[in-house]
Amino acid sequence: MPSDPGERYSEEACFVIDSLQQIGSQWRLIVLHDLQDGEKRFNELKRSTGASSRTLSRVLDDLQELGFVNRRMEEDAPVATFYSLTEKGSSLCPVFDQIEAWAEEWLGESIVDAEA
Repeated sequence: MPSDPGERYSEEACFVIDSLQQIGSQWRLIVLHDLQDGEKRFNELKRSTGASSRTLSRVLDDLQELGFVNRRMEEDAPVATFYSLTEKGSSLCPVFDQIEAWAEEWLGESIVDAEA
């Protein structure tokens, strides 16, 4: 049995696992999906995602560090911070579309049942 967990998986599976580790947390997915609609201010993201300020700040910092999100500051009064997807982040849009289509086909009824 391999001592390194990475040795258990094929190279293709490792890419999937690594990708999901970068984007796969609940809040990262929510923020990335929300930013598909375009640039948003911190408070807009806070309202639309339902995340606490602390959680949202941490998630945005992580996504910026990973290269998925840009941060832009406007120094005019009032000072505002804007967030948008980078090219890397935008490249996830078709992936989200495919996941949504898959979920509608395979999870549609179970999602409706869970919301009821």
